[in-house]
Parts: sequence; structure tokens; C-alpha cells
Amino acid sequence: MLGGPGSGKGTQCAKLVRDRAYVHLSAGDLLRDEVQSGSALGQECHAIMKEGKLVPQEVIIRLLREAMERAVAAAESAGGALPVNVLIDGFPRALDQAGMFERLICAPELVLFFDCPEDVMEARLLKRGESSGRADDNAETIRKRFHTFVQQSLPVVAAYERRGLAARVSATAPPDEVYAEVLKAIDAKSAAASGKRAAAGVSGGSGGRKAAAGGGGKAVVVANAVPMVAAA
Repeated sequence: MLGGPGSGKGTQCAKLVRDRAYVHLSAGDLLRDEVQSGSALGQECHAIMKEGKLVPQEVIIRLLREAMERAVAAAESAGGALPVNVLIDGFPRALDQAGMFERLICAPELVLFFDCPEDVMEARLLKRGESSGRADDNAETIRKRFHTFVQQSLPVVAAYERRGLAARVSATAPPDEVYAEVLKAIDAKSAAASGKRAAAGVSGGSGGRKAAAGGGGKAVVVANAVPMVAAA
């Protein structure tokens, strides 16, 4: 799900976690946690985010990879099924980020793009800013974030569409109607993938893969990774 800030990704992720037991990883939340930690990295990220700019991709990938490792470890210790189904909210937000994520972790099974007009997103963010306390929920920063999204993230949408990995979902409808379209897109992709596996004589599974996690020979097992772009 690629989408501009305020397009409703967080709401839809919560529904998928509730109904499909996906692991929801928000790049924005991971960054804000780092900022709140008061670390030097967190302070640097805060300054970048306040300007509506993109945090370096190496930082985001490291945070996501560590979060994936924790999710897999938790599933293993609880005796849960592997691979783990992961929703990624807030990354990749640029083509080079998408490329690095695929090289270091995995390619997505499906990309859902939340298509939403800027005026609708701005109204939502300003309303949220009345109670969120977030430094980036103000009119000036919101417009900077929109500009960044158009310049950096829309090309990611186009690239995934050319590869047949993206599905567009209108995000202007009420949340439950948007969710129905989200489920329809996910189930259609799952059915198509199952058909391909059956035709190829491949049994089982959700097409998960093991992706190198760097240092110490660790690995992350993921499946059905669904990037959701533009941290909201």
C-alpha cells in the first residue's frame, strides 16, 4: 500500500492485523521510537523529519530488519507458523530505498497504493494534529511531506505497477469500504499466486523467503511483505 501522508494506511493496517494476524511494522513508528529514545541517531532523524525530508534509507532498513528479526523470534518462541506475514508501513518512499530493501531483505508479494487527493489528506492530518502532539502534523510540514511524496514516492508506485505488483485502492471512501477493497486485492493476489504454484507443481506455503540480515549470519524469514509508503 503506497500512499501519501494521511491516506489512511494506519487504519487499514490495524484491520489487517486484527483479521489476518499480520505483523504490522511502521517505519514512521520505528523512527519516532528512536527519536523518543533520545539517542544521537534519534535527534538527527527528528531534525530531518521536521523538514519533511526522507531519513537515510540505511537507517530505515536497519530498523525494519531488526523489527522483523524480533517478530520472527517471537513467532518461533511461541511455536507459531513460519514464514511470518509482514505489513510494512512507511517504506520504501523512493526508488533507491525500494531497491535496497529488496536486495537486503526481500521483494514484496503485493503493493497496495492508497489513492487519495491532497486536500483530503491535509484535512485529515490537520484534524489529527489537534490531538496527536506530533511535530509534523502542521500545515507547513504537511505540504513539504506532500511535495516529497510526489517527487520521491509516486515513481515507486509506477515502478511496482510496471512489474504487476501494485493494486490501486481509492482511499476517499469510509474506512470499512476501503478495507473491503484492500481484502479484495490481497485475496486476488493470493489466489493468483496459489494458481501459479499449483501449475508449477509446488506444494505448500505462502511463497516466503529467507533474506540475509547481515552481521553474525542472522536471517529473517518473511512472506507476503506489503510495503505501505509515507509514514502517517
